[in-house]
Amino acid sequence: MNTSAARFAPAVARNRDPILAVLRRVLPARGTVLEIASGSGEHAAYFAAALPHLFWQPADIDPDALASISAHRAATDAPNLLHPIELDAASPEWPETRADAIVSINMIHIAPWAAAAGLMAGAARLLAPGGVLYLYGPFMEDGRHTAPSNAAFDASLRARDPEWGVRDTADVRNLAEHSGFDFVERVAMPANNLSLVFRRRAT
Repeated sequence: MNTSAARFAPAVARNRDPILAVLRRVLPARGTVLEIASGSGEHAAYFAAALPHLFWQPADIDPDALASISAHRAATDAPNLLHPIELDAASPEWPETRADAIVSINMIHIAPWAAAAGLMAGAARLLAPGGVLYLYGPFMEDGRHTAPSNAAFDASLRARDPEWGVRDTADVRNLAEHSGFDFVERVAMPANNLSLVFRRRAT
């Protein structure tokens, strides 16, 4: 395995433990967690090692990210960390057909809104009633940024791609509601980020 393909994101070391604290509370006692847009793969390796009772399935659309995830997987001693799969969140068809929980960290603001819609639709297809969907990242609330740094970050994202940008929690909750999810909780996180937890509604 080519470990030189491994990428590193400085924010991971800062946010992985606060995220893990929430995941320990909301994820099921057993089963498979599908992580959408796993990026460098550092979160996947860390969470799989910390949550040995769960199988962790990383996924991404970017070939370089998939290579990085594979490199981190090779370097970690976590037999429950599965081989990464190529997955486009916006696609109406995913390579996975079921999961017990879905996690997406720092994805919906660095992607078109269609990716958020695809994430919700895919989660609705894969999760049984009661299944958890967990989102983490910067969000607006009531049409306002929660910090000047988030406003600047939003402007930089939209300058790179007008379809990107920090999303408002009301829009995300509305999308989730229409996709068959109930909102469970909002958790304030370090560096002006939020965790949003949803649960698949019984139909």
